Amino acid sequence: MRRELRLRHRLDFQKLRQSGQPFRNKDMMLQITPNSLGHNRYGIIVSKRLGNAVQRNRIRRQLKAILTQRHPQLLQGYDTVWIARQSCTGKPHGALLRIVDDLLHQAAIVDRTHNS
Repeated sequence: MRRELRLRHRLDFQKLRQSGQPFRNKDMMLQITPNSLGHNRYGIIVSKRLGNAVQRNRIRRQLKAILTQRHPQLLQGYDTVWIARQSCTGKPHGALLRIVDDLLHQAAIVDRTHNS
């Protein structure tokens, strides 16, 4: 994921946690707020409660790959934080893809005019 598409600063995460609109399912939570940049930025939170470093990094890598793939299909101008829950551990890539797609549709940021 390109650097300009990542949330990297603690203050950005705190702002989103406090004022972002939440969308949830049993496996993940998405918090979203508009930004003034003209492109989306993504942050991923994977708690230490989810398992060892290998499991946490696996979830993080899969989410980065899914968000990079979905980025062109989304409406732009949002900051998003993706918070993985315990039930995410051990899920295959396809299951995480369905979870992310479900939350993106809940948040209504999928660009329906995009043909891919």
